[in-house]
Amino acid sequence: MDYFAGLDVSLETVNVCIVDGDGSVLLEQKVGAEPQEIVALLKEFGRPLKRVGLEAGPTSSWLFTELRAAGYPALCLECRHVKAGLSAMRNKTDRNDARGIAHLIRLGWFRVVHVKSDEAQQIRMLLVNRNLLLSKLQDIENSVRGSLKVFGLRLGLVTKRSFEARVVELVEVHANIAAMTEPLLRVRRVLLDEFCHLDRMAIKAARNDAACRRLMTVPGVGVIVALTYRTGVDVPERFTRSRDVGAHFGLTPRRYSSGQVDYDGHISRCGDEMVRTALYQAAHVLMHHGRWSALRGWAMRIAKRSGAKLAKVALARRLAVVLHRMWINGTDFRWTTHEPEPAVTI
Repeated sequence: MDYFAGLDVSLETVNVCIVDGDGSVLLEQKVGAEPQEIVALLKEFGRPLKRVGLEAGPTSSWLFTELRAAGYPALCLECRHVKAGLSAMRNKTDRNDARGIAHLIRLGWFRVVHVKSDEAQQIRMLLVNRNLLLSKLQDIENSVRGSLKVFGLRLGLVTKRSFEARVVELVEVHANIAAMTEPLLRVRRVLLDEFCHLDRMAIKAARNDAACRRLMTVPGVGVIVALTYRTGVDVPERFTRSRDVGAHFGLTPRRYSSGQVDYDGHISRCGDEMVRTALYQAAHVLMHHGRWSALRGWAMRIAKRSGAKLAKVALARRLAVVLHRMWINGTDFRWTTHEPEPAVTI
């Protein structure tokens, strides 16, 4: 007889439900949200488990890693599939959710989510923190610009480094305005220093990673795009076909076909938004800056036919495919005068 365990994880507690192959509930219990307590309960059950399922969430990767290390066949389940599977339940409780997850993994009605490696999680944390500081810097700069405009003080074009000096120059004859602006400038100064520190860490991480150095041979792909793509894919072998990467990051159109209705919609926008945004930014840079390439020529022909925005989305999807194929094959980007025959189906 096979046995299956479903875990409904919250911040403080975990509801555990174990069922057999016929769907009979054998154990239901609430424990603390600590791997040791979950492992102790599963050991107390005393019978081998075929699958242990938990829904993807903030602490899922941690619990998944600890359960795997303890020898249990843990699986991280895709949230949308779990939500759809549990939507038929009349009453939503943590206990019922754990029971529903147990039945889902018993029946095989789930999709497994890839749990990123510790290295990818750490780089992702670096990128998120860097983006947060950058957004706060921009908020402060926009606030200062908007405040000074009221008094006819216009900054004009400035760089990150010359911003503060230009503001001080404008407000030096306005004592009250200078006193109110100085606190923002002090906060901005600290944010800028810490942002530059994280930026140097990102550059160092990309320089020390062979995959990132290879990805950066593609025009438009810099340090941040390469690191973001690197952490989003993590293990390139998990995609059997390179063309699946574009769909994985939500860069393919939705399809609706029912009865007499059949059409393609906008891109799905499912998957990692951070990777999708980075690929779109790389596509924008590739189309408007740098030397000519066959990839750029392909995108420009789409832009002439369907518009620049659609061309950038198409180019972002193709970049996802090309980067994956380069990563798998261990090859750098090839500059050609004429567009080559694609090595993979785009």
